[in-house]
Amino acid sequence: MARLSKSSASRLLYTLCASPPLSSPSAAHHLQSPLASLLLCGSRLRHFSSGNLARAAAAAAKDDKEPWWKENMDKLRNIGISAHIDSGKTTLTERILFYTGKIHEIHEVRGRDGIGATMDSMDLEREKGITIQSAATYCTWKGYQVNIIDTPGHVDFTIEVERALRVLDGAILVLCSVGGVQSQSITVDRQMRRYEVPRVAFINKLDRMGADPWKVLNQARSKLRHHSAAVQVPIGLEEEFQGLVDLVQLKAYYFHGSNGENVVTAEVPANMENLVTEKRRELIEMVSEVDDKLAEAFLSDEPISSADLEEAIRRATTAKKFVPVFMGSAFKNKGVQPLLDGVLSYLPCPIEVSNYALDQNKQEEKVVLTGTPDGPLVALAFKLEEGRFGQLTYLRIYEGVIRKGDFVINVNTGKKLKVPRLGRMHSNEMEDIPEAHAGQIVAVFGMDCASGDTFTDGKVKYTMTSMNVPDPVMSLAVSPVSKDSGGQFSKALNRFQREDPTFRVGLDAESGQTIISGMGELHLEVYVERIRREYKVEATVGKPRVNFRETVTQRAEFDYLHKKQTGGQGQYGRVCGYVEPLPEGSPVKFEFENMIVGQAIPSNFIPAIEKGFKEAANSGSLIGHPVENIRIVLTDGASHNVDSSELAFKLAAIYAFRQCYSAAKPVILEPIMLVELKVPTEFQGTVAGDINKRKGIIVGNDQDGDETVIEAQVPLNNMFGYSTSLRSMTQGKGEFTMEYKEHSAVSQDVQMQLVNAHKASKAE
Repeated sequence: MARLSKSSASRLLYTLCASPPLSSPSAAHHLQSPLASLLLCGSRLRHFSSGNLARAAAAAAKDDKEPWWKENMDKLRNIGISAHIDSGKTTLTERILFYTGKIHEIHEVRGRDGIGATMDSMDLEREKGITIQSAATYCTWKGYQVNIIDTPGHVDFTIEVERALRVLDGAILVLCSVGGVQSQSITVDRQMRRYEVPRVAFINKLDRMGADPWKVLNQARSKLRHHSAAVQVPIGLEEEFQGLVDLVQLKAYYFHGSNGENVVTAEVPANMENLVTEKRRELIEMVSEVDDKLAEAFLSDEPISSADLEEAIRRATTAKKFVPVFMGSAFKNKGVQPLLDGVLSYLPCPIEVSNYALDQNKQEEKVVLTGTPDGPLVALAFKLEEGRFGQLTYLRIYEGVIRKGDFVINVNTGKKLKVPRLGRMHSNEMEDIPEAHAGQIVAVFGMDCASGDTFTDGKVKYTMTSMNVPDPVMSLAVSPVSKDSGGQFSKALNRFQREDPTFRVGLDAESGQTIISGMGELHLEVYVERIRREYKVEATVGKPRVNFRETVTQRAEFDYLHKKQTGGQGQYGRVCGYVEPLPEGSPVKFEFENMIVGQAIPSNFIPAIEKGFKEAANSGSLIGHPVENIRIVLTDGASHNVDSSELAFKLAAIYAFRQCYSAAKPVILEPIMLVELKVPTEFQGTVAGDINKRKGIIVGNDQDGDETVIEAQVPLNNMFGYSTSLRSMTQGKGEFTMEYKEHSAVSQDVQMQLVNAHKASKAE
């Protein structure tokens, strides 16, 4: 018998002596007293044959090689389902939950039964028939645990997709067999590439009129640059769609029963043999291009078995070199079970994916995580939700084990927190669990943190790489209708900000309005609606005011005497000097200089004069916006022994500024945005024409594959509602980002319009 380590010997002893088999090393501690164990062991050993002893020793040795969690981790999959709007993501998830026994009846997305799909748990989602938040659930299929995140398809909710992909090991990209590869499919695919997520594709809706899976497969190759091939062939299309032929196993599948729950396996139909042979050869060719082992067999014309082909597809898919394409119709309950088999066969388990952390003790040096429960705890909070019972935090555990009642450290804030309650989520229901290990996605109640925080057990100081958070592109002014609901209103805004990093709240110092910013009109509309529903606060929404500025363009002299005589002490102060524009590139926006020689004005009044000029510059006389890039020089003045005071000089400065301001030829400055557009080349002319119409200047034009990247500088005032008009110009395929560049002078006609509008509003 081979030499056993101490732990193996104890396990062998336990295998022989205790009735239950040993499932984990911790079980060895259950032996109460060593003496009692040996006595029990002696009585048992007499009944053991030498064959049994050898088998037990082999089991103990194998156990020594394979850690206790190995089998558990191999049987775990974390997947996301993402696609373009209305490709059938939520419907597919609903079928998966039904076939895995997680739910017992199927409900449709816009269900007439008034219940709606399980994963669309928000009332707003059920009404609009769209997914707004990603929802997490888990199920069991053929002994494997599958964690699923259903994500939104709308470009406005991009962050939900980003967050889900950040923590997943694999994904299903759903494509519509009629619509093909659409704009959001391209965006989602780009995000999958960014987070290096291996994926399988599922061509859905084969029962619809005009379904053409081969057209979609070619689009995926050309538009998404996928190295992909079909692993199934449909038996009939549109109304004749009956089942599928598996090209790997060379079996036909038919789906019987009221909800397609009975999968019947049959031989390949005789009339399809040629097509099946051709498509299987194409599949082998495509995989052998990226897998050396299969290429050898293919080039030497050896027969390729189903098992060899399946292993090769798995190797190529987990290496992100190949995308297997499945087919079916989720709505008609066909093709979902083979897709689930494909998820188990081809998508990686948590230990097959390499994840990196940044070591904060070593200047953010990249560290590869083992992904095993043996290491120190490293978990990422990737999503927050405010429930009825407090904050719910979704955690992906990358390494180690987390237990209920443990203390963990939030690396981002340095705070030590207790884990009060641990659970697994099924849409909006929670099932309590005592502990969870690496690779799992769990929810924690009552832990105060922000989205993107990393938790450890204190042994290491790692942070997971931050998620890509796009900047908001649109803002709106909001205010509660009634004054009493202000508390609830600010509570709602604070909550949404913590939940969603792309939703920002700011205060316009000039108008006093609350400004909310987000990813598009639908995004902000949904939040305003949620404030109304969840917090019972009616809010008015207005067009936000653009932050204009004013400045002077030439030097102007001032000489102002402020004199006021009343009973008792009067007011007296005289200031002389000039205002002029600051030179370009000046680091400050307001400069005051005292060039008085002698004591024409006592030095203790100078700060009051500066304060007066600063106050006057807060509101220019053109449209009442702040005046920038201005230099004020004080050259002379006069004071009175009795009547001069700080107030008198401050007022003199304010009136002096107003007196000389119009002589300094003031102009209005408006914010100019640097806009970067990414549009398919066929829409380049239309988009460029529209930018010119918006008084924009195109500064760059590059080609990126099938897309054109346009850089332009456009006034912010002309960019409202642009996200909607860009989508309509480019059939939803264009996207843009916008960031502040500078303030620059408006044209004369725009200045006249703004001044007249300001006068009219003042008159009102």
